[in-house]
Amino acid sequence: MHTVRVNITLPLEIAEMLKNVKNKSGFIAEAVRERLEKEEKAYLIRELTEGYKVRKPEEKKLVEEWDSTSGDGID
Repeated sequence: MHTVRVNITLPLEIAEMLKNVKNKSGFIAEAVRERLEKEEKAYLIRELTEGYKVRKPEEKKLVEEWDSTSGDGID
């Protein structure tokens, strides 16, 4: 894996929390990755939810149409 040096500034209390972490770069990289994955998942959930809300009336109409035919031909 290629690496690149990045200089960042952290609040003092965060820096102190990292004081006993041996591989600070790895720890921070993992935290950033997890946060970005979480944000991407939240974005996808919002997109799916909005899509569902837009299509809900159409889906409801289709279900009602099929419900009226579900008993056809069954004794």
